[in-house]
Amino acid sequence: MDYGLLIDGAAVDTEERLSVDAPATGDVLGTVASGTAAQTADAIEAAQRAAREWRYSDPSERSAPLAAVADRIEDEADEIAELLSRETGKCLATAEGEVAETVAQFRFYAGVTDKVRGDTVPTPSNRFNYTKRVPYGVTAHIVPWNYPLLLGSRSIAAALATGNTVVAKAPSQAPLTTMWYGEFLVEEFPDGVVNLLSGPGSEVGGELSDNANVDAISFTGSTMVGQHVLESAAKHIIPVDVELGGKAPAIVLPDADPKNAAVGVATGIFSNTGQNCVAQSRLIVHEDIKEEVVDEIVAQAEAITLGPGTDPETDMGAVISEDALEDMLNYIEVGKKEGATLLTGGKRPDDPELADGNFLEPTVFDDVTNDMRIAQEEIFGPVLSVITVSSVEEAIELANDSNFALAASLWTGSLDATRYADRLDHGLVAVNTFPVSMPQSPWGGNKRSGIGREGGLEGVEAFTTVNSVVVEHGDMGAGYR
Repeated sequence: MDYGLLIDGAAVDTEERLSVDAPATGDVLGTVASGTAAQTADAIEAAQRAAREWRYSDPSERSAPLAAVADRIEDEADEIAELLSRETGKCLATAEGEVAETVAQFRFYAGVTDKVRGDTVPTPSNRFNYTKRVPYGVTAHIVPWNYPLLLGSRSIAAALATGNTVVAKAPSQAPLTTMWYGEFLVEEFPDGVVNLLSGPGSEVGGELSDNANVDAISFTGSTMVGQHVLESAAKHIIPVDVELGGKAPAIVLPDADPKNAAVGVATGIFSNTGQNCVAQSRLIVHEDIKEEVVDEIVAQAEAITLGPGTDPETDMGAVISEDALEDMLNYIEVGKKEGATLLTGGKRPDDPELADGNFLEPTVFDDVTNDMRIAQEEIFGPVLSVITVSSVEEAIELANDSNFALAASLWTGSLDATRYADRLDHGLVAVNTFPVSMPQSPWGGNKRSGIGREGGLEGVEAFTTVNSVVVEHGDMGAGYR
């Protein structure tokens, strides 16, 4: 499986190509073109030309191709999900869910195109003032590898629905599925409206964030890279929507159902191998219910079957790369040195059949304090830190005591759940479930977890600005005097 760059409606090859390896086996899955800054600039120029007409397109002209892309993804859903599982390491069921939600997002925004509304403003009787939402123009999208279809399509579909053109960078570690549905986009939309590139972040990503002809940027990724994107965009004074790191707390109060909470927390940290910006990596549990909840989580962790994501017997797949695995193992050593107690996991599996893959056992630490590095820094892997509290007040205080504030979960049987949720300073709060994404719901974080919101109707706001039109019904009278 091999892909070129997709620029102005045509496939463009490059001298250098990037190999894509399966995290579970090391097998080569395919190659993609390695784009340059100059080719990225060509794509931006093509998008700029297309934007001159596309911004004035009828809603139906935008809705039909979005719906067509949804249909085409759905028609090939099984094949796309299998490739997504192989190139990211995630379980096939998780990949299938991601593909299904990608289809739902395209259909949602296909229905949004004729609902981008303005407003009227009360004025003196001799004037009429109305507002209208208008597209920015050329939008750049830097897609992450952990959920390349879900997170990439969320911003791309919203941008297209609102009359913007798109230049997107596929993630270097998992570009194949992005380029797969990228071909659908390029075929369904007019030439230049959608452009998809693969290649190094230093070349393609750097040009997208630093090109003066880009009018808005959507970035999902690490906080460190996000800072560079913001700094580059600031030079051109363009809007940036960034979703960055997370260190999601899961608060379990004494009146929660312990089994249900344990299942939810375990799912929230071990699904997608913990490579999730809303992974519930901090369990903040009340001392009265701690033993029952933690024992159940450990039992669930130890029952997880590791293996290739495409194997139906697999519960948790490989992490994305050897480098990522080494980072996780280093954090586990840091946790031990800081005084945390390792309850389970913490190493590569002993199974020789998994020796060629990037596998890590599900890991649970107890006796963690919130000032430890494993409680404050994003590990981005299947590592859970258990923090014990003695009151609701302490739980909420610790949950908010983080530089990250993307998502939190709260497990309780109390009707005070909404009151507690209101006090959690996180972009998304889930009550009696782990944080979930839905096409109709906004998504984004507070603090160092990001700026702005995508998804839902908030996605319309992310890719449009407001123009105000004032109509004078009278004449100018005497004018200046």
